[in-house]
Amino acid sequence: MIWPQEKIAHADKPPSRRWWEQQHVMKMIATGMTVTLTLLLGFRRFYVCSAIPTVEDVLATAPLIDGHNDFPIWIRAFYQNHIYQENFTHDPLFGQVDFSRLEQGRLRGQFWSVYVECPKTEPADQSDETYFEILRDTFQQIDLVYRLVKSHPEALALVDSSAGVRELFQSGRTQIASLLGIEGLHQIANSASVLRLYHTLGVRYATLTHECHNAFADSATPKTPQHNGLSQAGRALIHEMNRVGMLVDLAHVSHATMRDVLALTRSPVIFSHSSAFALCHHERNVPDDVLDLVRLNAGVVMVSFYPEYTRCADPKRADIADVADHIQYIGQRIGYQYVGLGSDFDGMPTGVRGLEDVSHYPDLIHILQERGVPVKELAGVIGGNVLRVLGAAEEVAASMAEEEPLEDSVKPFFSSMGIRYAGL
Repeated sequence: MIWPQEKIAHADKPPSRRWWEQQHVMKMIATGMTVTLTLLLGFRRFYVCSAIPTVEDVLATAPLIDGHNDFPIWIRAFYQNHIYQENFTHDPLFGQVDFSRLEQGRLRGQFWSVYVECPKTEPADQSDETYFEILRDTFQQIDLVYRLVKSHPEALALVDSSAGVRELFQSGRTQIASLLGIEGLHQIANSASVLRLYHTLGVRYATLTHECHNAFADSATPKTPQHNGLSQAGRALIHEMNRVGMLVDLAHVSHATMRDVLALTRSPVIFSHSSAFALCHHERNVPDDVLDLVRLNAGVVMVSFYPEYTRCADPKRADIADVADHIQYIGQRIGYQYVGLGSDFDGMPTGVRGLEDVSHYPDLIHILQERGVPVKELAGVIGGNVLRVLGAAEEVAASMAEEEPLEDSVKPFFSSMGIRYAGL
């Protein structure tokens, strides 16, 4: 407290009225400043806390969509496609996918792979007959997904368009919008007619190869090429896929095939489960020059969680941070609007640490948020980008609707020995 000069000079005199008034005013000012500062600090804390986006903010912005899940082939391998028996309906499933974990993972869209493996015959034998059993098995896998959806309407809903996915998400319902993808053109048995029938049944992407070459394109494995990219038949089929609205999936294909397709296709492409070659030099991953072409094509690379494609040098140590590295690498090189998620759950022996199963998608979103990826970009990564690509493919198909379908070359009906009507 500061005493006036007269108090110092005349200690026996009491403080004047003016002095008391000054002290009262000073106290009021100090109190006001304290209250104001407290309010400002409280507002700052509230503002900062409320401004930090959460995982929930991202999940509310766009549906979480995975580009590739092998649950159907897991069911075929371990349950022989019997989904009504007690060990499937009641017992915990020992893979990376089940309905309770899907719910925990907040998934809202899934391309279910109706994969059937490559033929076991000689690789050079690409005759129609080689693929007939594969054709039957593919229809069985499509039927399996239909039956799963019907048996679990609380969890799954069959959709066949970008609008269908958006409508389901915006309705507030929590079913997973379920679309289908075939994994290799060996599954069409050399027939554009079969490709169109698959599309009619809800298949919305076709991976051009799996781990075998086919009549249309070269795979990443085996490494020795057959066509040095696309064959002439493959070029014609890409046009037909554009015409019907079937997404061209470049996962599993050779780098030469990637470049051929990106120079040709009218629709954006997807890589349903691939990662960045620059971070992991595996033939399944996408090299930088192809990433640049994806940006020009406005496609999407859906990053895989497969350990061998994530950390080549030491797959056993691959973890969720490595997956985030691939997402950020692609996003920073070509833009986050060209990145997505394509786990490959149930198509790999084990997932990376931290992404062991379908319950962990929110953890990946959280890591990307911590690294500073904004909500807008994350909304694209988790689902908005692949929806954009699907919608663009639908628009291209609409623009080509008046073009004639690609016709198959079929064997002559009548024997070369002469015409026999055989009761026709």
